[in-house]
Amino acid sequence: MAVNIKKNKPTAKLAKNSKLRNKYPIVRICLRANANNSLVTLTDLQGEVIAWSSGGKSGFKGSKKATPFASQKVTEEIIERARSVDANSVHLVIQGHGMGRESFLRAIQASNLQVESIKDRT
Repeated sequence: MAVNIKKNKPTAKLAKNSKLRNKYPIVRICLRANANNSLVTLTDLQGEVIAWSSGGKSGFKGSKKATPFASQKVTEEIIERARSVDANSVHLVIQGHGMGRESFLRAIQASNLQVESIKDRT
């Protein structure tokens, strides 16, 4: 009778072709803030998505997804992902008229990332 021995596996294992393994010194962070949710996307300069997050993905439900607090928490998650790909400079793109626009900018400012440009595509 064979005995199963549990192997120690790392908890967060990245795929071999994961974009989080690459290094991106300059990235673009896009915010789409509408009346119901805030969606934040981390892309490289060509527009390839590296990571994304939203109010619903962060655990907020219903009308709480559209609050400035939810937008701040989502932005902080994306900032952590940006740091994991060694980004130190960002271009910001803001779209929409939701309540999370200002808290998005405050979270970026508090993160000590260098802001190269801010575009408003509303």
